[in-house]
Amino acid sequence: MSQQVRPPGIVEQSDSLQKALRERGVTFALKNSGGADTEHLVIELPGERKLKTTVLLTVGKPGVRVEAFVCRRPDENHEGVYKFMLKRNRRMYGVAYTIDNIGDIYLVGRFSAESVTPDELDRVLGQVLEAADGDFNTLLELGFYTSIRREWAWRVSRGESLKNLLAFEHLIDEESLPYIAPEKTVTPVAERAQESEGSTAVSG
Repeated sequence: MSQQVRPPGIVEQSDSLQKALRERGVTFALKNSGGADTEHLVIELPGERKLKTTVLLTVGKPGVRVEAFVCRRPDENHEGVYKFMLKRNRRMYGVAYTIDNIGDIYLVGRFSAESVTPDELDRVLGQVLEAADGDFNTLLELGFYTSIRREWAWRVSRGESLKNLLAFEHLIDEESLPYIAPEKTVTPVAERAQESEGSTAVSG
């Protein structure tokens, strides 16, 4: 099996990025670029509210692009979700919220190859994790309110644990919960929200 030829002009940038990641003890995997003049590095950041956040670092001639999937397209209240994202963008470092062509939510950013240092990577990856993990429950409350209530009602009807939903207890009014038959299948909202409906990358 022949070794993949690395894209000309970005080898030094990619090697510098990989060195900086190793210096910070960050585990990464190289992803095939599919023949494009780029190199891709994939990082998985463990979280508390969100099980993990996958970050794609794309090294190209314009610099390094940062991209992380946060949450699938909201079921409802799109205006409220987008308002939250735009206000949040004002306070973030290096990355900002955006959506892809079908409405899935991502964090994206770009920085120059010259600015790739261990300290800068710490700041950028720290911001990605702080936003993706820290904002996850808020995005669920805003964009998946009905699904949360349905799952709560379903769990109650089956006598199942509500432990994974206790963060949303303030949203629940027992008297107004919908009736969900115990035999009905309901996918946990947090699990569903972490599955992208579209591609793994934002176009454009």
